[in-house]
Amino acid sequence: MTFSLVARSADGRLHGVAVASKFLAAGALVPAAEAEVGAVATQAHVNLGYGPQGLALLRSGVAAPDVLAGLVAADPGRDDRQLGVVGVSGVGATWTGPRCHEWAGGQAGDGWAAQGNILAGPQVIDAVRDAWLGGTALPFPQRLLAALHAGDRAGGDRRGRQSAGLLVVQRRGGYAGTGDNLVDLRVDDHPDPVTELGRLLDMHTLLFGRPDPATLLDLAGPLAGEVAGLLAAAGHPVDGAGLDEALASWAGVENLEERLVPGRIDPVVLAHLRGVVPPLPAP
Repeated sequence: MTFSLVARSADGRLHGVAVASKFLAAGALVPAAEAEVGAVATQAHVNLGYGPQGLALLRSGVAAPDVLAGLVAADPGRDDRQLGVVGVSGVGATWTGPRCHEWAGGQAGDGWAAQGNILAGPQVIDAVRDAWLGGTALPFPQRLLAALHAGDRAGGDRRGRQSAGLLVVQRRGGYAGTGDNLVDLRVDDHPDPVTELGRLLDMHTLLFGRPDPATLLDLAGPLAGEVAGLLAAAGHPVDGAGLDEALASWAGVENLEERLVPGRIDPVVLAHLRGVVPPLPAP
């Protein structure tokens, strides 16, 4: 009752799952992923054991097609299941049980597997595949989302829309480098869940994205003066604290602390600061 994509980045450092369904909170059930190990999607009549069991096999070095074969062979309910698996290298693997409701099926290739059931037709998986393969210029999370959007536009779950989810893992890619969940977003019940998931990903990227070193601006000269004035107007005066400390105080309130670099400022942070502080009076 779902369509999904499991995939890894070209350098093997990121793994992820994107899913959409006419099912409440599909993102809470379908995806499982572990940094530098792999990703698993379990759907149709979900077997929640597939996630931890599949990741354990991938962690031990078993290739994705063999992981899938082992999980399916050991499961008496396999004829009603769908499963997608991708590891740290090699091709992805997908399984569609013969009792899954039509249309049901999947495709797989190097580093990805797409699958779905109760879909509008095979064109949904074709669209997911084409968007994934054609999205190499996009950041990895946005590439997964673009593939999900393509499947949704191609008809998606033929019963309608309800939920979507996106899980991306990267070693120390989580908040402040203290975890591996780079992106973990869910839309549990919404009339247009994939679009809403895109809005959440945009917000996540704004708040938690790492700054691009090539675009950082030196906090010196007129820019330093402007930033100090904006911070004072926002209730975070520089005073004796220093510009970096005042900026950190403001950024912590605005949840932009992941974008701070001492002595410099991310243009994303600067634009947000300019946008939330009333215009300063003319001198």
